[in-house]
Amino acid sequence: MSTSGVGHRARFAEEARVPRPDLALLCLLVGAETDPGLDESGIDAVQIELDRLAGQLPYAPGGPRAWAQAAAELLGERYGFHGTPGDYRRLESSQLHEVLRRRRGLPIMLSVIWMEVARRAGAPVYGLALPGHFVVGFGPPPTGPLPTGRGTPAAGDPVLADPFDGGRLLSPADAERLVAEATGGEPLSPAMLVPADPLAIVLRILNNIRAWAARRPEQSDVQLAAVELALLLPSHPARLRHERAQLLIARGDFATGAAELEEYASVIAAMEPQAAETLRREARAARARLN
Repeated sequence: MSTSGVGHRARFAEEARVPRPDLALLCLLVGAETDPGLDESGIDAVQIELDRLAGQLPYAPGGPRAWAQAAAELLGERYGFHGTPGDYRRLESSQLHEVLRRRRGLPIMLSVIWMEVARRAGAPVYGLALPGHFVVGFGPPPTGPLPTGRGTPAAGDPVLADPFDGGRLLSPADAERLVAEATGGEPLSPAMLVPADPLAIVLRILNNIRAWAARRPEQSDVQLAAVELALLLPSHPARLRHERAQLLIARGDFATGAAELEEYASVIAAMEPQAAETLRREARAARARLN
């Protein structure tokens, strides 16, 4: 974790509470917590590079399809940003500065680059958190099912693109297929087409980091950093407090972990008394390890 963690976390918490959070900055602060090599100059360099890429997009190329094609030509074809199955096994695939450097990453991080570059260039762009696969949309967000007619899409129709596949434009059938593959057959619903807000995107990125680290016990410091950043978001799953307590205990901080368990038990006691009692027993067992 970064040696400047306290400063980064305070900045992260502050940025997460402004009316319009800076998505790129939040992602970079996550990167600074999980990569000790990312310092303030590195954060600034990423922002400058995003600006540079945005400057290479055509000025007002046209409607949503033209914006999507321009972004795919620049980022996918010219610079080679895309993802591979092996990217799911790398922490770097969830770190914005590394994805920008390697031009490889998870769907959500590649989508962040697409969104940040296109937004800086003036495009109407947003992220869509489809189940299991994040994509980007250009134009007005859909207000219902995607149009499925065989004719040429209307000039102002929303257009979806898959940055993991180099920015390939998605037909409604393609989007349906992505969702069906991720869910085992669930249909694409209008609720899935609601643009993801920056804090929801950051929480999903932190969840990816937590999942990566949880499979690697030697990376418990990275998992703990991701949990503690998620807890700084204005809205987060309460169960993260239990995960933090378990990590603290596993790392030998028995007293702090036990106190966290007891606090969480008091939160859920009214609705889940049996679970609360189990937590209190875990806390007593943790404290016993101090003797």
